[in-house]
Amino acid sequence: MTTKLRHVLETKTNILDVELIRSEFPILSRKVNGHPLVYLDNGASSQKPQQVISAISKYYTYENSNIHRGIHTLSQEATNAYEEARITVQKFIGAEHSHEVIFTEGTTESINLIASCYGKKHLTSGDEVIISTMEHHSNIVPWQMICEEKGAVLKVVPINDKGEFLMDEYENLLSDKTKLVAISHVSNTLGTINPVKEIVAKAHQKGALVLIDGAQAVPHTKVDVQELDCDFYAFSAHKMFGPTGVGILYGKEDLLNDLPPYQGGGDMIKTVTFEKTTYNELPHKFEAGTPNIVGGIAIAEAIKYINKIGIDKIEAYEHELLAYATEQIQQIDGVKIIGEAEKKASVLSFIVDGTHPSDIGMIIDKLGVAIRTGHHCTEPLMNRFNIPGTARASFAFYNTFEEVDIFINALKKAIKMLV
Repeated sequence: MTTKLRHVLETKTNILDVELIRSEFPILSRKVNGHPLVYLDNGASSQKPQQVISAISKYYTYENSNIHRGIHTLSQEATNAYEEARITVQKFIGAEHSHEVIFTEGTTESINLIASCYGKKHLTSGDEVIISTMEHHSNIVPWQMICEEKGAVLKVVPINDKGEFLMDEYENLLSDKTKLVAISHVSNTLGTINPVKEIVAKAHQKGALVLIDGAQAVPHTKVDVQELDCDFYAFSAHKMFGPTGVGILYGKEDLLNDLPPYQGGGDMIKTVTFEKTTYNELPHKFEAGTPNIVGGIAIAEAIKYINKIGIDKIEAYEHELLAYATEQIQQIDGVKIIGEAEKKASVLSFIVDGTHPSDIGMIIDKLGVAIRTGHHCTEPLMNRFNIPGTARASFAFYNTFEEVDIFINALKKAIKMLV
């Protein structure tokens, strides 16, 4: 055990008061199967600070009302809170205008919205859409569906054995037929941080648009959509310490104005007659029906919490936590890490010789350690590595070096039982 390494890393990252942070996440104080919870499934969904939980409770207790429709006090207060949340998101991701921020149900709906609206208007037979081998199913299936409907061709950028995006192969796939590129900012399975700014620039040289799946990036690193120059960017609240069922689609103003609505009804209209409907302006054109109002308000609270800690500090701390966990797991015989990119976020996927990932996950759960096992909604990626799935530990800023030790010891016990 490298106690010296742990001491060095803890010293480097003592600017982050992790114990204070942990005290603000109520669930982290509970026990699971008689053991203190060690929650290492943040890639699937992160835990929520009291600040977010209290905002949800406060809304339903004192402020509950529909928005954009009422002239009474509660409706006006709810509307103001919801639209202020939109501005908070705008500033957080560096969008030029708040109306470029569309509230959705999550990353999946955001991607489906663009696949549907852009695809139906602009894709024709023979056009090409590019994705990568490491994409989540949510950034594969919508493009398969619209390509099949329109007769377009879906092309896939391969990766190397370390799990890195192959830029040369990407450039070879780009052509005058390429209409849109949809790429994850950070792989949910490998942790690979893709060179999205360069990916965007090369696509634009061919006149193609780019959508970035940022679900795994926004909680861990600074995102500035104007600096990236991406055309669309999608992410979810529940992976960034907010509630489930709400997410964000960013789109450049001119592109969103060009697209038809995704759904009909509610706030997406200006006027309705039986002969013709005229559509509302951004962002309301894409927000039909009563939205997840409290979700929008709560995502703003999650952003405020991240800002309070500092995204740069979060990124630095998680980097050292991942480095320590990686060094520790590499000392265990029979363990192979899947995803060894030079640039990685705080995700550690692995397999163990002679075991199934699910067996590993079930045993260490009995010791209070929560990890994810399976294909992680990336079956084509698993096929690329010729494996059925992995065990995945994914870290957040409230995890500790001590928890890494607990995880490693639990993993050793599981392997001893299984091999």
